[in-house]
Amino acid sequence: MSDAEILARIREIFHENFDIDPSRITPEAHLFAELDLDSIDAVDLAIKLQEMTGRRIKPEEFKSVRTVGGVIAAVQSLLATQA
Repeated sequence: MSDAEILARIREIFHENFDIDPSRITPEAHLFAELDLDSIDAVDLAIKLQEMTGRRIKPEEFKSVRTVGGVIAAVQSLLATQA
């Protein structure tokens, strides 16, 4: 799955679950400062990413993610461990 495909899916997740305009979802966007996610939203996002990848996300790995680009990198890492 390419970064662009992951970004498209992340945009869907943010729009469907957090009612955030997909145009605001850029790799540079900060999850908490710019997109107004809170800690509960972050947990919900992690669950959606687990559903998307079929892999469990370790909380300590996802805790350091601060941007959409970081989410993309985390998804790429999860998908790489599947291969």
